[in-house]
Amino acid sequence: MKLYIVGFGCGSREGMTAQAEKAILNSDLIVGYTVYADLMKRYFPEKDYYSTGMRHEKERVRYALSEAANGKTVSLICSGDSSVYGMAGLAYEMSYEFPKVEIECVAGVTAALSGGAILGAPLTHDFAVISLSDLLTPMDKILHRLKCAAEGDFTIALYNPSSKKRADHLEKACDIMLRYKAPDTVCGYVRNIGREGQESCILTLGELKNKQVDMFTTVFIGNGETKIISGKMVTPRGYRNV
Repeated sequence: MKLYIVGFGCGSREGMTAQAEKAILNSDLIVGYTVYADLMKRYFPEKDYYSTGMRHEKERVRYALSEAANGKTVSLICSGDSSVYGMAGLAYEMSYEFPKVEIECVAGVTAALSGGAILGAPLTHDFAVISLSDLLTPMDKILHRLKCAAEGDFTIALYNPSSKKRADHLEKACDIMLRYKAPDTVCGYVRNIGREGQESCILTLGELKNKQVDMFTTVFIGNGETKIISGKMVTPRGYRNV
């Protein structure tokens, strides 16, 4: 009666922690969003899988818990880290229905970290992570959080920056940033982190406003000290000033 909630990182075998791989190998059943299940099938084809599409998260989590309650060892998989916009919170919320199931949360490398490493070192100082998806969070609350993070001069990592139904969300976010940050603020983005077709770019905040990105992209907006060093996005912490 064991449920692992596994963050598998960016989706490549190399980006997966040893603990995540061990949990999946120890599991009888892998449960996840269809896109993520298909990714894991490349590396663990011998496992049994159960997947659902978007907006079927509760069904997916309940199935994972019920199968664990029936005696299987189950891995509920999430990209990045399972507790950063992942299924860990929902699994714990629903666990009261399955009191005998032991839950273990397995950490993974979230996109702010794996994407940041590709760009250079954008998160060396204080930073905020904000999702622009308004499926579960009201847009006015998202805009308020963007304002506070910009006003505080945080480096900001944006998840779910755009989609076909919300193509203007990144533009709206940049409009707020431009009230508090200079147009030449160093920014960057990475698409398909660690996967086939990976691409990255370093650009200014003014340029970012008009950039078209998708939900597989993570966007980074620098703070007032962020700069480009040897072609990389770097936010100094201040060690050279000590």
